[in-house]
Amino acid sequence: MEGRRMVLWMAVFFLLGVALAWLALFPAARDGVGAGLGRAWGRLASAGGRVQAVSGHHAGEAGRALGARVRWTWQALQRHRVPAVAALVLLLAPALVVMTARRTVVLERLDPGVVAEADRHVLELLRGERLAPPPELPPAVFTAAEAELHQAGADAATPQAIASADRRWDRVAPGLRQSVLAIHQAMARQGYRMVLVEGYRSPERQAALARRGSGTTLAGAGRSCHQYGLAVDSALYRDGRLQWDMDDPWTRRGYLLYGRLAVDAGLEWGGNWRRLRDYVHVEMRDACRRARRAAGY
Repeated sequence: MEGRRMVLWMAVFFLLGVALAWLALFPAARDGVGAGLGRAWGRLASAGGRVQAVSGHHAGEAGRALGARVRWTWQALQRHRVPAVAALVLLLAPALVVMTARRTVVLERLDPGVVAEADRHVLELLRGERLAPPPELPPAVFTAAEAELHQAGADAATPQAIASADRRWDRVAPGLRQSVLAIHQAMARQGYRMVLVEGYRSPERQAALARRGSGTTLAGAGRSCHQYGLAVDSALYRDGRLQWDMDDPWTRRGYLLYGRLAVDAGLEWGGNWRRLRDYVHVEMRDACRRARRAAGY
C-alpha cells in the first residue's frame, strides 16, 4: 500500500517539475496562468462568504481530516526521504537551469566602451530633459518594407503588417515613450538610427495577427502589451530602408545594442525571449501585467 502511495507522490513531483519547466520556458504561459489565477481568486473570494455561512459547521471536521492527511504525508516522506529528495532534484534541475539561462543573449561583438557610453547617455536623458518624438518617415518607407518582407518571407525578427501599423507616439505610455526616445537618441550617437514601426495596437489588429499563427505573435486579443500602450516595435533605418536581417553584422550589432540598452533602462526586450525572439520589441512588462489584470486578462 505504501509503495503505491510513494509512486503516486513521485508522479506528483514529476508533474510539478514539468509544470515549472513549462512556466520557465514560455513567458506567455506564465502570464496566462497568472491571469487565470487572478480570475479564479476573485470568484472564490465572492463565493467564500456564501460557502462559509452554509458549511461553517463542517470546518472543524475538515480541518482535523486535513491535519491527519498532512501528518501521514510527512511521515511517508520521512520514511522515503532519500528517493523523494533525489526525485525532486532530478525533476527541478531542468527548470532551474532554464530559469537561469533563459535571458542569456550573446553580446561578444559589442564593444564594452560603446555600451558604457550609450548607457550613460540614456541615463542622462532619463534624468533630465523631456524628449520630443521625431517626425515620422514617409509612409512609402513602411509600404516598401512590407512588400519586401512579403517577397523574402517574414521571420520572427520582423513585425507584421507594417504599412497599417499605428506609429503615433502620443498613444504610447509616457514613461515608455521617454525611455524609448532616450534609447533611440543614444543609438543615434553610436551610428544607428532607429524609427518607430508600431506603438499602440487595437484588439482587432492583435486578433488578426494572432490568426496568422505562432510565428507572428503568441498573444491573442487583450494579451499584448501593445494594446495598453506599454510596448513598441522599433527598427534600424539605413540607406532609406528598414533593416532587420540578423545575418548582417551591422544589423545584428545594432539590435543587440538596442536590447542591451532597453534591459538596462528597465524594459523587457523581445530578443531575450526563448520561444519567439522579437528583436524589434520592447515593453514595460510589470506595468503591462497590471494593465492586463485590470482589464480581466
